Amino acid sequence: MDWWLEVSVPVENEAAEAVADVLSRYAYRGVVIEAGPEGWNAGPVVVKAYLPADDQLRANKRRIEEALWHLGQIRPVSAPTFRSVAEADWAKAWKERLNVLHVGRHIVIRPSWRDYTPTPGDIVIRLDPGMAFGTGLHPTTQMCLVALEEMIYPGAEVLDMGTGSGILAIAAAKLGAGQVLAVDNDPIAVGTARGNVMINGVQETVSVVRGSLAEVSGSYDLVVVNILSKVIVEMMGEGLATRVRPDGVLIAAGILADQGAEVVTAMERRGLALVEQRQRGDWVCLVAKQGYFSG
Repeated sequence: MDWWLEVSVPVENEAAEAVADVLSRYAYRGVVIEAGPEGWNAGPVVVKAYLPADDQLRANKRRIEEALWHLGQIRPVSAPTFRSVAEADWAKAWKERLNVLHVGRHIVIRPSWRDYTPTPGDIVIRLDPGMAFGTGLHPTTQMCLVALEEMIYPGAEVLDMGTGSGILAIAAAKLGAGQVLAVDNDPIAVGTARGNVMINGVQETVSVVRGSLAEVSGSYDLVVVNILSKVIVEMMGEGLATRVRPDGVLIAAGILADQGAEVVTAMERRGLALVEQRQRGDWVCLVAKQGYFSG
């Protein structure tokens, strides 16, 4: 595919997740929420998605406009803007934006086209996001990386649901995990993640597969899911908690602060107990453990 239709909607923080939910129905490769010019804690953010230029494009564009109009009757939502983006131009824009990023104590995210000389103790992740989401810039991704750095132990078995670019799965492997299963339902993300796994040399530890939670078997010491809160709640109903071993840990992010209580309730109904809530701006990362809730 040579080009995509970019949908861009500037909204206030509290409406971002609702708009993202609308766009996610038609943008199978996912939705990204970017900080506005005033940063994550002030002013509007921008919700973006990319629609494939296929025979459903015109109908999907119309459906998005209609759905956002209806949403606008409930809360202020700007009309979406659309522009055609060549895949090469999309990649060029990302490359200009991404620089070497330090996260947590030792993690360094190095875009594959940037030079970087590691210092002792650095855990360097080479990353080419391609058209998949997961660059390390978003606060939710950074909170997940820090949580992984603190909680991974040698030999741990990890499940990364909705892996995107593979950044969290690769970090888990480089932090000492023994086995990592990275899952995404987007074939583009799967291809991107597999490429990133290879350039980071962790293919013996990380397996990237296309699929959904229903196709994941077994249980894991640590499960990480960095998606929208609505999707996390749905996954809880589909058995996400059963993928966490007794005394295992679930790291859940991609959650706006005012949506956190709903996710916690869904966790507790399935036997998970919230042990920590981290927050950066309007975003929270929830850490829960299996086997601690008796309600």
